[in-house]
Amino acid sequence: MIRLIEFDELNKLLELYLHLHEKEIPENSENLINTWKNICNDPNHHIIICEENKKIVSSCVCVIIPNLTHSLRPYALIENVVTHKDFRNKGYATACLDFAKEIALKNNCYKMMLLTGSKNEDTLNFYSKAGYNCNDKTAFIQWL
Repeated sequence: MIRLIEFDELNKLLELYLHLHEKEIPENSENLINTWKNICNDPNHHIIICEENKKIVSSCVCVIIPNLTHSLRPYALIENVVTHKDFRNKGYATACLDFAKEIALKNNCYKMMLLTGSKNEDTLNFYSKAGYNCNDKTAFIQWL
């Protein structure tokens, strides 16, 4: 089942993020709860999940960013694409990305952007098959 996350599913999502690049689940703190509340209350911030047997097995984030160019059309940023290692290669992440695309289309976005730090050929091929290309733009990142 593909759907948007619910407020009470934070811990399940944080457990899934251990299969992304996180080494541990963040300490339950006021900062964590405030961040989660801000995300959940932001109508432009969408956390998409794929659930199997009540377990979150895949997810991605789609943020709609208002824009003053391209006839005032927003764009979408995709982040934190992850699938639990035991559930990979079953189409779950693709389904999450397809759901994100539906959100972007409903919001009249003119493009979707996705960055990956992976150099793994399988990962890069996955994003290409999902409709993303690495030829149109060049990404630069400044870590803070």
